[in-house]
Amino acid sequence: MEISLDKHSANQASVKIILNEADYQPKVEAKLKDYAKKANIKGFRPGKAPVSMIKKMYGTSVLVDEINDLLSSSLNTYLKEQTFRILGDPLPVFEDADKIDWKSQKEFEFQYKIGFVENIDFKLDDSLKATTYKVDMSDDEVEEAITNLRSQYGKMTNPEVSEENDFIYGDLKSEDGEFEKTFSLPLSKVEKKSLKKFVGVKKGDVIELNPSKVIKEDLAQTVGVEESEVEKLAGKFTFTVQNINRTELAEFNQEFFDKLFGPNQVETEEDMRAKVKEIISDNYNKEAQVYSDEQLKDKLIDSANIDLPEEFLKEWLFKANEGKVTTEQVEEEYPIYAKQLKWTLITNQVAKDNEIKAEHEDVIEKTKEMIREQFASSGMGAQMEDSMDMFVDNYLKGNEGQNYMQMLTSVQNEKVLAFAKDKADVKEENISADKFKEMLEN
Repeated sequence: MEISLDKHSANQASVKIILNEADYQPKVEAKLKDYAKKANIKGFRPGKAPVSMIKKMYGTSVLVDEINDLLSSSLNTYLKEQTFRILGDPLPVFEDADKIDWKSQKEFEFQYKIGFVENIDFKLDDSLKATTYKVDMSDDEVEEAITNLRSQYGKMTNPEVSEENDFIYGDLKSEDGEFEKTFSLPLSKVEKKSLKKFVGVKKGDVIELNPSKVIKEDLAQTVGVEESEVEKLAGKFTFTVQNINRTELAEFNQEFFDKLFGPNQVETEEDMRAKVKEIISDNYNKEAQVYSDEQLKDKLIDSANIDLPEEFLKEWLFKANEGKVTTEQVEEEYPIYAKQLKWTLITNQVAKDNEIKAEHEDVIEKTKEMIREQFASSGMGAQMEDSMDMFVDNYLKGNEGQNYMQMLTSVQNEKVLAFAKDKADVKEENISADKFKEMLEN
């Protein structure tokens, strides 16, 4: 057997494998003899059919199977011995596949395309600058959140006359009669100058309007039509009031506190306000942590300057997912895939160089944290703690063990990121919620 490597560029190459008869024939002969011992062929006693007949019947298929097995094992062994990192899987070149004469040919030549990276070079020291953000909540933002919660848990009423922030349910109809739609109009979405038309109305009143000018945002969604129909909402329309809906804000009482946080967790308005602020701040700061981590990851990726075999990887992604994705989808998604691949290469290198490992106990604890967050959002956290071990075990065994491996990778990534932060020059900056929202949009 001959195996040779031909590098076409800094990250792509081809591997040629030449097989001679001595490489595969002993295994082919052994397999055919084994077939003969087990064969049940008409006219012969079981296991007594001549090997020549077995060879005629099964020889080609056995030859193909043995050569494929030999190619796979030889190629894998050869690539493991190389110093570079293989990306994706080798892609067989099928240009000459139809020319193979399996019945008479003794020597076979096969070729594979491979993509790889060689050295990954980056620095983990204070030359790497990073910023972590702490989001400060203003009193106005907390008050807005509390008002939303009071509205969410408030009582629905149907007053006789409308006021600001009510919902008016009625029939929208164009002057020419070509368009009709019944929907609930939130007055919070009505343009300020036009709002007076909708305040003080009662059931049966008819309001003249131009929807495209009166409804200041989310016109299609508010009326309940497709974006393609928005153009129909310009011009003279009437809106006939059928009903008025109003939400009375929930009172600050124990029933409201229990709905928000669970039985007897909070007992005063002051404690409720503090708890709401704490929860909102925690949520913002979790987002800020993710944002900061992504910024640091981007800087590490940029500093490593990893040259990926783009052409090869796109071809591999298409063939590995053949039938599931188009070439256009591969092109569109490739930048995301490339970034994740670079980060994986970096984390593996950092973990290897610094003996960073994700332990089984780390996986268990991270899974518990994830499950607690899921239960907490449904208000069932406290009740589920006694069954935590069962939930953890079921989750980690799910998806044929892939959940465990994904969690293991996640833990290692977190450890690598923490290690990088410890080495980098990291400063902390306090910002407002509005400033943080602007950063997320940019």
